[in-house]
Amino acid sequence: MMTITPVAIAHNGFMQKFGIPRQSGCAPSVLTRIVFMPEYRVAEALRGIEQWSHLWLIWGFSANTAESDMQHFSPTVRPPRLGGNTRVGVFATRSPFRPNSLGLSSVRLERIEKTENEGMVLVVSGADLMDGTPIYDIKPYLPYTDIHSDASAGFTQQADDYRLAVEWGKGTKKGLSSRMVQELTEILAEDPRPAYKEDGGQQYGITYSGWNVTFIVSDNILKVEKIQKIQ
Repeated sequence: MMTITPVAIAHNGFMQKFGIPRQSGCAPSVLTRIVFMPEYRVAEALRGIEQWSHLWLIWGFSANTAESDMQHFSPTVRPPRLGGNTRVGVFATRSPFRPNSLGLSSVRLERIEKTENEGMVLVVSGADLMDGTPIYDIKPYLPYTDIHSDASAGFTQQADDYRLAVEWGKGTKKGLSSRMVQELTEILAEDPRPAYKEDGGQQYGITYSGWNVTFIVSDNILKVEKIQKIQ
C-alpha cells in the first residue's frame, strides 16, 4: 500500500467549490500558482520543465465530505452534465466522489517565478482547482502520446459545446480589471449552477478572487446582476 503526501499546494481565486470549472481548460484565463512544500523547494527538481508547454497535475479533492471515503463507496454517481438525475458508474466519470479522492488536470505552464520566500513557483492557466488544493505530483504533457484524435467522449459529447452567453449588467464591471472580467466571463459561461437548477430568474452567486458575483440565468443567457468586493 502506498502513502502519498503533497509536493505542492495550489493557490488561486477559488475560495469555495461552487463556481470552479468542471474540467481543466474550460477557463483558460484563470491563473493558479503552484507553491512547493518546503522540502521540495529544490530548483534542480524543476530543471528542464520550461521546455514543456503543458503539464499534468495529480491532486486531491481535499474539500470533499466523508461521502468520498472508501467506507462510503458508491458505485454510481450523477454527473451534472446529465442533469444530475441519471446515474453512471463512478469509474466512467470524473466525479470527485470516488474510492481514492484523486484528480487529474491538464494545464498550461505560463511561467516560472523565482521568489524569496516560496522558492520556485509554477504559474499555470486553466486549472480546475480550489485554493489550497494539495498537488501530489506533476508530470509533463506529451502531445505525441497524450493526444488521441479518434477518442470518443461518452455522455459528454452531447454537451461538450454547452456554454451560456454572459451579459454584464450596467455598472457591474466597475472596479474590475479587464483580466478579471475575462476570467469571470469564462467561469460563468461554464454554468456554475448545481445540476438541480431552475432556468427562470432564480438568483445564484459565486465568490472568486475576493469578489461576490450575483447572477440569474434565463434562456441560456447568464446576466451578472451585482458584483461586490469582499471586505
